[in-house]
Amino acid sequence: MSYRQQRARLGEFFNLFGSAIAAASAVENGRQPAARDLRALGIDPARFRQIKSL
Repeated sequence: MSYRQQRARLGEFFNLFGSAIAAASAVENGRQPAARDLRALGIDPARFRQIKSL
C-alpha cells in the first residue's frame, strides 16, 4: 500500500469516526442526526426517522 493510499484510508477513518460521534451526540441530545452523518455510517436517513424511542 502506498503512502498516499495509507493517508486516504486514515482520512476515511477519521471522517467515519467523526460522523459516529456527531450522530451519537445528536441522538443523546434528542436531535435528529445530519443525513450526511447517517449516510456515512451506512444508515438510511429516511428509515432512521421512522425509529420511535421507547
